[in-house]
Amino acid sequence: MNPSTALASVLVDELVRGGVREVVLAPGSRSAPLAYALLAAEATGRLRLHVRVDERSAGFLALGLAKGSDGPVAVVTTSGTAVANLHPAVLEAHHAGVPLVVMSADRPHELRGTGANQTTQQPGLFAGAVRWQADLPAPEVVPGEAVGSGPWRTLVVRALAAATGVLGADPGPVHLDVGFRDPLVPDRDDADLAPAALPEHLRGRPDGAPWTQVRRADEPHGHALADLDRTLVVVGDDGGSGRGAAAVEWAASHGWPVVAEPFVGPRARAEAVPHGPLLLTATDWVDAHVPERVVVVGRVTLARPVAALLRRPDVRVEVVSAATTWPDPSHVAAAVHPFAVIDADLRHGRGPAPRSDWARAWDDAGRRLADAVAAQGFPWPSGLAVAATVHDALPADGVLVLGSSNAVRDLDLATAGRAGDPPVGIKVHANRGLAGIDGMVSTAAGVALGIGRPTHALLGDLTFLHDANGLLIGPGEPRPDLTLVVVNDDGGGIFTTLEPGAPERSAAFERVFGTPTGTDLAALCGAHGVGHTLVDTPAALADEVRRLPAGLRVVEVRVDRGTHRQAHADLRALAARILTV
Repeated sequence: MNPSTALASVLVDELVRGGVREVVLAPGSRSAPLAYALLAAEATGRLRLHVRVDERSAGFLALGLAKGSDGPVAVVTTSGTAVANLHPAVLEAHHAGVPLVVMSADRPHELRGTGANQTTQQPGLFAGAVRWQADLPAPEVVPGEAVGSGPWRTLVVRALAAATGVLGADPGPVHLDVGFRDPLVPDRDDADLAPAALPEHLRGRPDGAPWTQVRRADEPHGHALADLDRTLVVVGDDGGSGRGAAAVEWAASHGWPVVAEPFVGPRARAEAVPHGPLLLTATDWVDAHVPERVVVVGRVTLARPVAALLRRPDVRVEVVSAATTWPDPSHVAAAVHPFAVIDADLRHGRGPAPRSDWARAWDDAGRRLADAVAAQGFPWPSGLAVAATVHDALPADGVLVLGSSNAVRDLDLATAGRAGDPPVGIKVHANRGLAGIDGMVSTAAGVALGIGRPTHALLGDLTFLHDANGLLIGPGEPRPDLTLVVVNDDGGGIFTTLEPGAPERSAAFERVFGTPTGTDLAALCGAHGVGHTLVDTPAALADEVRRLPAGLRVVEVRVDRGTHRQAHADLRALAARILTV
């Protein structure tokens, strides 16, 4: 089966699984793969196909079908001006809230802007008139077993969810632009284009259901997230909404263990498995205690071991989302639930449930790992040691803003589950929307001014330098009470822990990843009239952090960038050694 035939067959199959029963086709050459797939689906009674030679008429026919059937209807066109002729129908669907699914065929990406026949910028053609849009590149090969059809099927699920407003948004039109390469017709031996004829790894869910079941925001939720003993709850960034803490409480009410990122608050994180992401690196232990299901709440952005767990084929992944879309970068979610599921459950107020033997094994493993990490400690100076020292010296009601590279990861690794209770009331902020290093000094200043309390920030030197203008505050402007702790490893320390930092790649590392600057931070601060202190011991750093921030000042700690990779490797080795099966 050639790539275009495979892609079209998967997309049409997932449309049907998602409830599409009527499709309108305006014929064309580039859309031929979809035409063949639609004919095959009609031949088996899975949908009804309508063919119109005029795209404008096709669009309004699909609009009327959606109104009459009270369900999503797809309209398919070829590339070029054919797509533009759907605009009147899309505008009507936009203002009337009709679930119209536009599926436009397109030329391969590399032909855009070259003068190629019937090639224009189709993505974005409908501007603000669609609820959702996606640009799917033309595949060059059929995906292998490691990838499967999940990424393709997920796009259809997201399109239908947006079109129907299933998660609480207004219904309306969506646009999926699909690139196809030659050959555009099935191979001679592809006489059967039924879903069962797809290669096994490209087939959908075995029960005929959509790739991801998206629960309606207004449907009863008693059955939506049934108890399943071997359930692990993973809680990521909740954007400061407090939903992460609610998710931890909800997990406790079911007796399920939790792996949490640092943003859920200290009380909630204290209920989570200590050093959960580090625990997941002990793969032999995880293999012996693998969950049947992982429920994800919030955006999980920090730990690769968590992402690896979600990609395991023997784990069912479900997502709880408070938005009209949902986080699922690996395209593995089998179900999506609105946050009302958790709210409704918590209203019952049943309190923590007893832990199963399996859940207690996770709790015990986390405690053993936490004890071992605390006993081993961290070498000084290192990013881990700085993060631990800052954390332990913060006031009980402290506010901490974290940079997006090593700072947030070091705090996660160094402080989760440390001996003794975490500071009560500490609030952690970070820019995890895109997790960039842009504007972190200004973000920290804004947090301090907005919350109206003395605030600390933990940043790397590149993050600090990237927003050095955040130190520039006019004499008549409100000034934050903010202490910036800068871990100065003279460059891109995060890369030493990633693939470019592997020893065998060291020849190219310094110039394009290490990027040392040699900047004198004291002189930089002096130019802005900002106080600067250089510390070289844990005790001195702790003393500076304990000083209540008054005005804006910088505390610098110099660290050898070359220590990061080994420090992280030592932690993983410790986890593997402690958590033997």
